[in-house]
This record gives sequence, structure tokens and C-alpha cells, in this order.
Amino acid sequence: MRYTVKMNDEYFLERLAVNATQRIGSLASIITHTVLFVGIFGLKWLGFSIDKILLILTTIVSLEAIYLAIFIQMTINRQARQIAEVGVDVEDIQENVEEISKDLDEIQEDVEEIQEDAKEISADVEGIQEQIGQIEENVEDLSEELEKDDREDAAERTEDQQKIAKIEHVLEELLREIKTLKQ
Repeated sequence: MRYTVKMNDEYFLERLAVNATQRIGSLASIITHTVLFVGIFGLKWLGFSIDKILLILTTIVSLEAIYLAIFIQMTINRQARQIAEVGVDVEDIQENVEEISKDLDEIQEDVEEIQEDAKEISADVEGIQEQIGQIEENVEDLSEELEKDDREDAAERTEDQQKIAKIEHVLEELLREIKTLKQ
């Protein structure tokens, strides 16, 4: 718990330092300092000696310079930490970019392999299509031959039936003649 409180105190002081350096570098700060310096020299009219006025002015300016130097250094330290954090982030981003670049190279290689495979498949498909065309031609030729053979077989059967019919007719006549002769 103490560490958290300490961190909160440091964070508060850092915020205070950043705010102080921002305010000190403003137009309002210039006007305020000018009014204070004129006011300090105005102490002469209130009866203060110039030695005391210069002593007070020197002390105030010295203290202000010390605090300004501390605030500025705190701001610089904070900025340095932020820059270091950004540097780490940049390194992480560079590593990620390198990994992505490697991944892209691998993807490109895969795409090239796929394109080569697609060309080979396309060539295979063309070859298969040619073979299918040849098979279709062969099937058509066989179909024509079978039809021709079927026609020839049908014609031969018809011719054989006619011959059988003639033979039967001749046999019937012979049987009739034999019957007539037997009688």
C-alpha cells in the first residue's frame, strides 16, 4: 500500500511539474513576473533600502530558478520515459511488421504453388476432356456397328424364317403328295 501511495505522490508531483512548466512558459507568467519585479522595486518607495530589495529579489529569483530547474528536469525525465516506452512500442511494431512480411512471403509462395497446381489440374482436365471425346466417338462408332449388326441379324432372321417357311411349305406339299400316293 505504501508503494501505491508513493507512486501516487510521485505521479502528483510529475503532474505538478508538467503544469508548472506549461504555466511558466505562458504570457500570463511573463505579466505576473513583470508585476512582481516592479512591485519589489516599488518597495523603495515604502522605505526599504536598495540593498535589501536586491537581496530579496536575488533570493526569490534564485529559489524560483532552483524550482524551475527541478520542474524542468522532472518534465524531461517524464518525457524520456515516454520516449523509451514509445521506443519499445516501435520495436514491437517493427517485429510485428517483420512477422507480417514473412507471413506475406509465405502466402505469396503458397499462392504461386496453388497457381501451378491449378495449371496442372487445368491441363489434366483438358486431357480428360479429350479422352472423353474419344470415348464418345468410340461409343458412337460401336452404337452404329451394333445397330448395323442388329439390322443384319434381323435381316438374316427374316431370310431364315422365309427359308424355313419355304421348306415347311415344300414339306407340306411332299406330305400331301405322299398321302395321295398312299391312297
